[in-house]
Amino acid sequence: MLNFYYKDSIETFQNKSIEEIIGLIALSNQFDSTINQNKSWEQQIPILKKALDGYYGTIFFEFSIPRMGKRVDCLVIIDNIVFVIEFKVGEKEFLSYNIDQVWDYALDLKNFHKPSHSAVLAPILVATEAKYLLNEISLTPHNDDLIFPIKSNKDNLHDAIKNTLLFFRGKTIINGDEYAKGSYSPTPTIIEAAVSLYNNHSVEEITRNDAEAINLSKTSSAISEIIDYAKSENKKVICFVTGVPGAGKTLVGLKVATLHLDNEKNNTSVYLSGNAPLVAILQEALIRDKVNRERELGNRITKSEAKKGVKTFIQIIHHYRDAYLVDPNPPYDHVAIFDEAQRAWNKDQTVKFMRQKKNQSNFNYSEPEFLISCLDRHKDWAVIVCLVGGGQEINTGEAGISEWLNAIYSKFTDWEVCISPNLTDSEYAAIESISKLQERGVTKYNKDLHLSVSMRSFRADKVSFFVKSLLDLNVDEVKETLSSISENYPIMLTRDLAKAKKWLKQKSRGTERYGIVVSSQAQRLKPLAIDVKSPMNPVNWFLEGKDDVRSSYYLEDVATEFHVQGLELDWACVTWDGDLRYSESGWGTFSFVGNKWQNIHKEERKRYLINAYRVLLTRARQGMVIVLPEGNVEDHTRKPEYYDKTFNYLKSIGIKTL
Repeated sequence: MLNFYYKDSIETFQNKSIEEIIGLIALSNQFDSTINQNKSWEQQIPILKKALDGYYGTIFFEFSIPRMGKRVDCLVIIDNIVFVIEFKVGEKEFLSYNIDQVWDYALDLKNFHKPSHSAVLAPILVATEAKYLLNEISLTPHNDDLIFPIKSNKDNLHDAIKNTLLFFRGKTIINGDEYAKGSYSPTPTIIEAAVSLYNNHSVEEITRNDAEAINLSKTSSAISEIIDYAKSENKKVICFVTGVPGAGKTLVGLKVATLHLDNEKNNTSVYLSGNAPLVAILQEALIRDKVNRERELGNRITKSEAKKGVKTFIQIIHHYRDAYLVDPNPPYDHVAIFDEAQRAWNKDQTVKFMRQKKNQSNFNYSEPEFLISCLDRHKDWAVIVCLVGGGQEINTGEAGISEWLNAIYSKFTDWEVCISPNLTDSEYAAIESISKLQERGVTKYNKDLHLSVSMRSFRADKVSFFVKSLLDLNVDEVKETLSSISENYPIMLTRDLAKAKKWLKQKSRGTERYGIVVSSQAQRLKPLAIDVKSPMNPVNWFLEGKDDVRSSYYLEDVATEFHVQGLELDWACVTWDGDLRYSESGWGTFSFVGNKWQNIHKEERKRYLINAYRVLLTRARQGMVIVLPEGNVEDHTRKPEYYDKTFNYLKSIGIKTL
């Protein structure tokens, strides 16, 4: 159910005075309305009265879009059409970011608001002082009854509405009351979710709550119960949360962190990740949002001031580790949430790093051992939450989850262990470690600690299963899964990067983010102007807009698995190099050394490369295009056979070509 500040029939709206309508809007506003807001409504209302003369339907002011934390200026329902109207009072131009704003509102309703699924949605930008512009009114090519944004000034809004009704008016009449009460089930990006949670919104407000997605709340509740138990009984507990790619493990971690920020009750928590790009992006997004919100309230705040609070909420694991190398006291926090815990370093990698980079000659721990030891300093209670992704290890020295379990078994015997039953799946490589702990009787299973439904793609929740089947070379399974998702989640194949870029731009609407992702081993894409060694800033890539050459939108800088793990795009172009090659006997794995490709022989490194493509192929929320270059017979590093078999395999399983 969505809320609003004012709702009326168009007929009654026409009969009310401007002052009465503004009074009713302001009365519903939980915040004090400003003079500027009142002046804006004073100009909007006469324009709407003139534009809606002779029509019957429902009008709303300040209609909420919770996922975006925004409100639409005006929403008008006439027959089967929902007009999403955004005013820019005094504006003389139709600025691109204002067009995107109203388009984003309409897209959010179309994607996540049930009554909007079957309605025709017409976004209209009203730049009140702009020159008259003749609009070509047409639907977008997505077959979902969403019209391209219409541009209007204060005088031709009536014509915009009339012409839209002439084109798309249907027999169905949308009931205004039922429309507002309809279910709203958004699927935010992790960046949107972090911002909302940090601003004290509940996870239920900003995420799907349908039957399939309900265990997101169950998992959060299960962890909160474990924390309450540990605190009341003076226990130390470590729990392991599993989930399919995109299921919301990071979202659960952020929710737990925001629920336990109570300094007075000695109940503080910290969200920690070894994923430096993810932490940097989330911190910057939270800082920018805090600065903008404070400025909207008339408060001046610098980015450095905003950063202080953000950095206590979300931190990079290595900074946390280094702080408690120096400080022997227990951590300030009693609860530590470790995201992507399977990526923590093993003992060899940690010792090597600490001796070479930190001058710690006596350091003799794996990363999980040391992190547990920090929380173990508490005399009363402590909880560690490990968020675990299967098949997500992508870098040398990443220990997998068994390192945490072995540390508990050998050094922290008084800690209790709560695990997801799915941690025994082969992809987590933890069966032997779990068996040893079970012999001691300190292990408890909790089915609510597994997230079984992918939340990343609101269009198809089986994308991660499709990718798993594709990489497992399970042809029958991958064909069946592809046929079940392709209608709502387009996957295309091409040999032409230019065609792929064009497809991305055609598919994206509003500020839907798109970009090119490649394997970090894809070193022979340089002829396509793709250089994985060229430095890029993931913060700019994910957060900057369409006019910034550093952003993903420009399709110049590319992101690797290290930049995008834990994050998502709406539309992705996966450009596939000769590092991973299909063969009937299994995947061939290669690294480019010097001036030629060399076989990867170590099983660990083979797994890292396949996992890299698993990460890349599961980044898109709405669809993706896969590019397999043609190769070049004159270039020994890009022979056509390095790409042809993979292309033919992907085509044979049913992926359509551009």
